[in-house]
Amino acid sequence: MNKNSPIGVFDSGLGGISVAAEAARQLEAENISYFGDSIHNPYGTKTKEEITQYCIEICDEFMKQNVKAIVIACNTATSACVPLLRKRYPVDIIGMEPALKVAADLGKGLKIAVWATRLTLEEEKFSKLMERFKKDESIVKIACPKLVRIVEDDRLDDKNLVRETLLEYLSLSENPDVIVLGCTHFIFYKEMLQKLVGDQIQVVDGNEGTVRHLKDILERKNLLNDSSQKGTIEFDNSLSEKKDQSKKLFDKISMEE
Repeated sequence: MNKNSPIGVFDSGLGGISVAAEAARQLEAENISYFGDSIHNPYGTKTKEEITQYCIEICDEFMKQNVKAIVIACNTATSACVPLLRKRYPVDIIGMEPALKVAADLGKGLKIAVWATRLTLEEEKFSKLMERFKKDESIVKIACPKLVRIVEDDRLDDKNLVRETLLEYLSLSENPDVIVLGCTHFIFYKEMLQKLVGDQIQVVDGNEGTVRHLKDILERKNLLNDSSQKGTIEFDNSLSEKKDQSKKLFDKISMEE
């Protein structure tokens, strides 16, 4: 393991590509190895035990690639097993959680709608996060499984379907001041959602903060790639036919950024 070693990034499917794109933007010299587990998607409907086994298998493969850090680009997987993975592997493992702090920092007395998977919203990890902020903020939990499926089924270009689905979840969100996108799949909707809600509602996510945290860790351990060359990104998936879609999504969100 050295400065040129890759960073492993994985997700239950294709959502974590939004995190990989943010990492490529902030850390241009880094080599990134992305793995999507689309064959087991969605993780949000699986048991903790099932998710943990999938994550162990993925991280075992990353260790064979001699990665210098692993990013769990999936709120659900982070909720299910990040403490176990941190004990099991000798590299830093960066997890994700819904960006409630980012939302709460926007002001007191806000109504915050957290859009995420069912498992993320039901896990103890999120309950503890809510406890930190619910005294000052009103928090509504919205499980949004259809938003995961649209990404995985390669239907983001179906603007009518996307709009109808976003409006459906907006109608359940009780007129919030802020919407937290608590699943990496949902970042692909951020631009359209912000246009739908206008200036009245702010839409936030945790991708930027997660990658900033990764950068801090690598700097502290003197593992930040200082090459003048642009890093590479490699895509793999438990469903081989999803590799082309992975590249397409990466290019799409990179252009938006």
